Amino acid sequence: MSVEHYENFPVASKLMPPALREPVAAIYWFARHADDLADEGDAAPEARLAALELCREQLRIIERGGEPDDPIHRRLARAVRQWSLPLPLFHDLLDAFAQDVVQTRYASNAELLDYCRRSANPIGRLLLCLYKVDDAASLAQSDAICSALQLINHWQDVAIDWRKNPDGIPPGRVYIPQDALARFDVTETHLALSTCDTAFRALMKHLVDDARALMHSGMPLARTLPGRTGWELRLVVQGGLRILQRIEQVDYDVFRHRPKLGRADWPVIGWKALTYP
Repeated sequence: MSVEHYENFPVASKLMPPALREPVAAIYWFARHADDLADEGDAAPEARLAALELCREQLRIIERGGEPDDPIHRRLARAVRQWSLPLPLFHDLLDAFAQDVVQTRYASNAELLDYCRRSANPIGRLLLCLYKVDDAASLAQSDAICSALQLINHWQDVAIDWRKNPDGIPPGRVYIPQDALARFDVTETHLALSTCDTAFRALMKHLVDDARALMHSGMPLARTLPGRTGWELRLVVQGGLRILQRIEQVDYDVFRHRPKLGRADWPVIGWKALTYP
């Protein structure tokens, strides 16, 4: 999986138990397809929303026991039926993708986390369903990890999101909550002019610290899950934390240096996954 495309989705790597690779791939391709409908190309917002509604109708067909019209949803239908995956979680994903078409600003952290609840947390819950884990503590920890990964993706992509312009007015997407911008005396002019001054650095430090704390609150799940699934999750968690380190290493200047993982990062991530208490 490209780390630049759907970064809050764990990779169905060779660490994943072989029996789970197919349902994980089915979930991934559904999410990637729907995310592309919302984000990629130059279609008008109305066309994007109509395309997402067609995806929703495919979910309704699955729910009725019918056969979807296209390979992506037929593959998903097999996974849903074989593993009893809850369809409301897929509807939540579509809700979040549709929200990306029509909403470009978030008033508060609570509002942003509600978006994460639908854009990211369903992925973790679907994976726990595959692992046959459904206790309240594990679900809460999964939500924390997935929301943290989503936030990390937003903070590394501040400049990229600004350039996304789904409806023309206002320019770009800003996932940084508006009350946080005001608190640190940062304006959207900072984003438009790629201004990384003392105020912007203080804001980004706050966002990075919050994302790290959220990730740490979910990390016990990485030890709770057994065997290869636990290893997979520990690597994903450490990868997200490493991106936060990369943001800090460029002194929070995400305009000129998009933090991302390189070949040299993986030994560090692997070691931290191995030694995580």
